[in-house]
Amino acid sequence: MELTELCFAGVARQAQAVRSGEVTARDLVAEHLGRIERVDPQLNAFRLVFADKALAEAEEADARGERGEDLPLLGVPIAVKEDIAIEGLPTTKGTNAARTPEPADSAIVRRLREAGAVIIGRTRMPELGLWPYTESSWAGPTRNPWSLTHSPGGSSGGSAAVVAAGLAAAAIGTDGAGSIRIPSAMTGLFGLKPQRGRISLAPEREVWGGLVVAGPITRTVLDWALVADQIHGPVPGDAHVAHPPRMSFSQAARTDPGRLRIGVSLRPWGPGIPIADEVRDAVQDTAALLTDLGHDVVRLDPPMKDVIASTQFALRYLYNAYLARNGMEFPDLVEPRTRAIGELGRRIPRGAVRWATKDDATLTAYANRVFTSVDVLLTPALTRPPIRVGEWGGRNVVTALLAASHYTTFLPLWNIVGNPAASVPAGRTSSGLPLAVQLVGRQHDECTLLSVSAQLERARPWADRTPSGLGHAK
Repeated sequence: MELTELCFAGVARQAQAVRSGEVTARDLVAEHLGRIERVDPQLNAFRLVFADKALAEAEEADARGERGEDLPLLGVPIAVKEDIAIEGLPTTKGTNAARTPEPADSAIVRRLREAGAVIIGRTRMPELGLWPYTESSWAGPTRNPWSLTHSPGGSSGGSAAVVAAGLAAAAIGTDGAGSIRIPSAMTGLFGLKPQRGRISLAPEREVWGGLVVAGPITRTVLDWALVADQIHGPVPGDAHVAHPPRMSFSQAARTDPGRLRIGVSLRPWGPGIPIADEVRDAVQDTAALLTDLGHDVVRLDPPMKDVIASTQFALRYLYNAYLARNGMEFPDLVEPRTRAIGELGRRIPRGAVRWATKDDATLTAYANRVFTSVDVLLTPALTRPPIRVGEWGGRNVVTALLAASHYTTFLPLWNIVGNPAASVPAGRTSSGLPLAVQLVGRQHDECTLLSVSAQLERARPWADRTPSGLGHAK
């Protein structure tokens, strides 16, 4: 396999190539760095590229291999989102308002390094992760490898763009309201928001009151599993700890799911929210494929306490934006739209904040009652195909937030209640842009989602498609 092809081959194939001696880690990383130099000026997906350090880490990976160390991610280049701590760098979170370097790597980065991965760079996000697209007034927009006129989503937009463009084998994202699933859906990748507490956020005890989790964005289901196997698990002080998985994630990705009962819902999380025809077709086509694969697929549109849950989420979002902005070292340096959202959060009565941020076991139980009758819930990932760069830039903050909430209506509930949920590629629009569906699982059960997602991938492969000409889709 040529090195250029290997850049699009994903984690499992790259790890095997290094392990077998087909390619050195240094050559693999150097090829990625060359692609970054050529391609990223068009995408604007990296905030920082660790070229010299990555080459040094790759050379060390080769030396470790020669010493007989058999590490699962040896020499594999992986990027991390800029809200994940890296020793010696400020955790910038899409802003210019953080300056103090971190004293140590986050648990995620430390575990990646221990598994032999090469940290190739830090990916862009919208300021404080507040938007489902990755744009800022000072850094400009991050663009979708499938179409430079379209967004790769947010807030982990940079992470998704670098994987889709073959600039890293995988990338780590975070998800507080869909921020792994949104960009995965918009770039044709697999992104699974794990169970709350599955992957430690240390040095943070929790982020946004438990809404935020971290996880990989990858080309294939097995790639996700291989990375997640290395980075999951709690550390002392974590606010949330997931139940241990019943098998390794890699094993789950290789295991047939058996016959499942799968519920299909096209009911938006709120009244009056339209779903594009191509999105509806993608869900129905996936349901038909699951039926052909032997599953018992049923239509299921349970009410999800829309008014209560959406109100709770809106209050938590605004209040957390206020806290995040005030918690920056230089809060006056954040963008005007971030200050405007923070001001909305500041004005929320404290009684309403306490109601919205309490541990709502009742809502969690209510949402999860769907899994008394089905094993997996299938929904749209987004309500329409990828949005264009700058599409909502001219709107005021309130109307832009409403547009974003309609676009991502099927996603935030699972951050509130903590369940694992995956964005799974599901074909293309008539103009060649990616479409996706969401699969939601029972609490603590990523394994079933991995098994059924891998089954869909075998039946309807997606990873062999690459954006051969950046900006080709219209």
